[in-house]
Amino acid sequence: SLTIEQVLQVAFHPETQVVIAEKAIPGIKRAAQAVADFIAQGKIAYGITTGFGAFKDKLIPRDEVEQLQQNILLSHAVGVGCPLEPPATRAMMLIRANTLSRGHSGIRLETLELLLELLNRNILPVIPEQGSLGASGDLAPLAHMSLPLIGMGEVVFEGKVIPSAEVLKQAGLQPVRLSAKEGLAVTNGTTLMTALGVLTVSRAEALLHTANLAAALGLEAQSGTLWAYDERVHSHRPQAFQRETASEMRAALEGTQLSRPDDPTNIQDAYTLRCVPQVHGAALNAINYAKQVVITELNSVTDNPLLFFDNHDQVTIISGGNFHGEPLALALDFLSLALTDLGNMSERRVAKLIDNCSPQGTYPPFLTEHGGTNSGFMLLQYTAAALTSQNKTLVHPASADSIPSSGNVEDHVSMGANSAIHAGKIANNLTTILSIELMAAAQAIDFRLQKAPESRLGRGTAKAYSLVRTIVPFFEKDAYYKPALTSLTE
Repeated sequence: SLTIEQVLQVAFHPETQVVIAEKAIPGIKRAAQAVADFIAQGKIAYGITTGFGAFKDKLIPRDEVEQLQQNILLSHAVGVGCPLEPPATRAMMLIRANTLSRGHSGIRLETLELLLELLNRNILPVIPEQGSLGASGDLAPLAHMSLPLIGMGEVVFEGKVIPSAEVLKQAGLQPVRLSAKEGLAVTNGTTLMTALGVLTVSRAEALLHTANLAAALGLEAQSGTLWAYDERVHSHRPQAFQRETASEMRAALEGTQLSRPDDPTNIQDAYTLRCVPQVHGAALNAINYAKQVVITELNSVTDNPLLFFDNHDQVTIISGGNFHGEPLALALDFLSLALTDLGNMSERRVAKLIDNCSPQGTYPPFLTEHGGTNSGFMLLQYTAAALTSQNKTLVHPASADSIPSSGNVEDHVSMGANSAIHAGKIANNLTTILSIELMAAAQAIDFRLQKAPESRLGRGTAKAYSLVRTIVPFFEKDAYYKPALTSLTE
């Protein structure tokens, strides 16, 4: 029953403590005992008494079964790139623990409890973000996450990178000696892409509503018309979230005196204002789809093989493919496309706000009164354009690629981890693009209010404008804009 909200709570609030539900403990113990019995009876099962991947047909002697589990962590921990930020690491640890507590993975309770002990004490494994193919799950990142369980690798503790063995000793914790199946259980699954998916989906929802408000502010700044958001228009095209977005725009602009639907001088606006319900609504539909996929994955069992029990507690061990990240890869690529297009819309609105041809001279070119000596917001649009362009390169679907691995046994992989990483980077860029739009819209509105000080903004846009102005001032002349942009972005 893990929810996105709970993952975010654990990810961003290290003081949050996590425990295994009492009702889950019998199932965890039953599965671990079944694996032990399986070994004692000399039976054969993938990853328990055989090697991994292309070594699936290589039988492992009973006295090497435990070493096999240690080796999978050591040999698979070859990730590269920047370490994950603490919220992503904490989300990974929580999601993995939730999967393993379902009682189908064969991990011992003590091993699972050590993972949660590290999480609860904010002892965070150093996990490089690159190296996963997205099948058999996020092997390399999960191996790095799990190394501290056996006293290997490094952790971040109290802001410092320290060998895990040293921190475990300081904390009075004993590393475990992995039993059969445990090394495979902790490394095999979609945990990295799910964790990053949770974080990006939650940001995407906020960015979507921010984009709506930014567009509404820009419409007021440019004396735009409200006709395009009329309910009658959208009732005749019931595409998902189009009507909802139009309704949100009407609510934000309710009561505005900077935009009048009866203004005869403006019959219709450019597409980036007129088509907000159609474009932003479609983006929200994509965000919602990705969210549903992520929610499903939070409470799925994604390792291999899995243990199942009949009514008499007789176990069947089945090899399958729940580790394959294709559902997430496709959803996160779709999410990336939606976020990229929100950036495309926003950057064009920024360009219009600083254009030389503002409607009826309501504000000066480049949003500065003394152009020439002052460049105004000219270069802010450059930054927005650069990030928008970068998003267009990042949005190439990672799921369209597949490079076979492990001797062609793993002959189709999802590249879902790359999908998740790209979606996060696109969300970062979009955050800055929208911040630039908010700065530009507020600057333009101030010029309008100088000429019409009695005019009132809309019910929602007034709140958005006030919030922006608590962070970013009006600029009468050129200044060092970067600190203001950074503050608004954060």
